Amino acid sequence: MNGPIVSQPPRDSHADRWTVRAAIAPLLGEPRIAAPLTSQLLAGATLTVLERRADWLHVHGADDYAGWTHIGYLEPNVGVDASWRLSLGCAVRESTGETRALPLGARSRPDAQVVSGDSIDAEMQSLRFPAEARACARSAALWFSGASYLWGGVTPWGCDCSGFVQQIFALHGIQLPRDAWQQALVGESFGDNGDVIEHAGPADLLFFSDRDDRRITHVGIALGDRRMAHSALRRGGLRIDQLDVTGEYESRLRAQCVGGRRVTALQRDV
Repeated sequence: MNGPIVSQPPRDSHADRWTVRAAIAPLLGEPRIAAPLTSQLLAGATLTVLERRADWLHVHGADDYAGWTHIGYLEPNVGVDASWRLSLGCAVRESTGETRALPLGARSRPDAQVVSGDSIDAEMQSLRFPAEARACARSAALWFSGASYLWGGVTPWGCDCSGFVQQIFALHGIQLPRDAWQQALVGESFGDNGDVIEHAGPADLLFFSDRDDRRITHVGIALGDRRMAHSALRRGGLRIDQLDVTGEYESRLRAQCVGGRRVTALQRDV
């Protein structure tokens, strides 16, 4: 995804704070339900309110990406902490008796009973998903398999390119910005435009542009051996592409590659 430039909102320790109670809450460009989707907020996320217009709240979460959502998706902040469980794609029965599905990356209260799928305690996340490049690449190849393309989406139920990248790194404890152009400012560059794909290692980020001005419009996660996991509209969603084959689509990707970034927070093989 490559949305409009979003300036980082000021942090205010006294600002109004809310928690997402819906499995997925839309983050919109304007305070109206028919406004364009810019991203999604997942159950358990804590939000800071920047502005309120009736029942619409202008909010940002941990990534400082601001947008509008409706109060109906939220509840007053209930102190999300380390006791909340991370969904790996599950259905839970709440203490109210309600059963609902939660996507990968959402969080549920510790008293919610998992009735199908899987979730893990927060303290287990760094063990299950270590901040290691090869582990991150394995997650990129596995956890969003079969996801359809959805502009603004961040889950295996539907995602765009940068939403996929952001969520994979979040699993491994690394907070990346939301949009592709913002992610291109993270870490260290490697290789020249002509050989970035050749030098890309596991969990390196590859960036592409289909514009004359070469502004970034697409991002994927390198898996090693010139393979890349990415969510592309042309592919209908999440695909793993072998970038050194001679197909029309792969040739186009190589021509559109504008750079790569290595996320330095990931540990790499010596």
